[in-house]
Amino acid sequence: MPQPAFSLGIEEEYLLVDAATMDLVEAPESLMAACAEALKGQVSPEFLQCQVEVGTRVCADIAEARADLRRLRHTVRDIAHAHGLAPIAASCHPFADWRAQHFTEKERYRALERDLADVARRMLICGMHVHVGIEAEEQRIDLMNQFAYFLPHLLALSASSPFWQGKDTGLESYRLTVFDNLPRTGLPPRFASFAEYRRSVQVIIDTGIIEDSTKIWWDLRPSHRFPTLETRICDVSPRLEHALSLAALVQCLMRMLWRIGCANQRWRIYDGFLVGENRWRAQRYGPREGLIDFARREVVPMDELLEEMIALVAPDAEALGCMAEVTGARDILARGTSAERQRAVHAAEMAAHGDEERALRAVVAHLIEEFSADL
Repeated sequence: MPQPAFSLGIEEEYLLVDAATMDLVEAPESLMAACAEALKGQVSPEFLQCQVEVGTRVCADIAEARADLRRLRHTVRDIAHAHGLAPIAASCHPFADWRAQHFTEKERYRALERDLADVARRMLICGMHVHVGIEAEEQRIDLMNQFAYFLPHLLALSASSPFWQGKDTGLESYRLTVFDNLPRTGLPPRFASFAEYRRSVQVIIDTGIIEDSTKIWWDLRPSHRFPTLETRICDVSPRLEHALSLAALVQCLMRMLWRIGCANQRWRIYDGFLVGENRWRAQRYGPREGLIDFARREVVPMDELLEEMIALVAPDAEALGCMAEVTGARDILARGTSAERQRAVHAAEMAAHGDEERALRAVVAHLIEEFSADL
């Protein structure tokens, strides 16, 4: 099997808030213009006017990705501050009302609003997408089929959306509850070949329902624009270093699957029903209630699963120069996921003051601080 490049590209979506009130706000045209000037094609508006999306260049390794993503975050933060605003990297704003938001005037977004109605209008959510360079089309499909097993593990570690419209949802990743209302989402189907994938997508394109595969929103997909596999399962991470640990895990897991394939081995492909059960556990509980090990037929604690993953990809992390980032995923469990940290801030404020609105605004202030923590 030819060795892919395993290059990296990271896309993140941020929400903009008023730095004084913590309220969600729409991006001023002057802010977007300043970002566009400073970042030269690496920033764009998102579906809602309160969102900003950034994307790294094609990066050879995690060190290059760190430098570029840090620069992107730093620039967006500084330009937002000049406008009295602040970015937060959380998948849901703790108390904003989706009905008060407006979508960006762009033909693609106008079409989404027309086609999907309130399902699209509720999309007050942000995610992180990780692209890994896999040039050969057949390899992309082969690795996609195997990699789907690990999607719940990544979701559990990344969870950052416990609150929705001023309420604790009880979920670690409420973002997926919103996103899964869209068509063509969820775990990717299993395909026997790239040709089969292309034929299946083409059926929907030929009907005129979608214009291309960019409107296939599975948790993992072959990119329409790049020779990459794009992992889309993760909530966006408030802290830069946690985002990089997740990206490094994605990169190393893909290399591990390629490596064992070179030894004529494969990761067992389990039914989507079973992987979907783990996906739900990650969405509901994050890492705290564990995930099912299908071979052992038991629920295994996430700290044990993470150590198994680190050991599994250690040769790949060494080869790719990202062992520090891979082992850095332990810090997510040590600190608690963003969802857990947000709840801790909320609980402390409620204990001290008993004021729900004040507690929710304190959560946003915490997210503002975390955005800059590793910059």
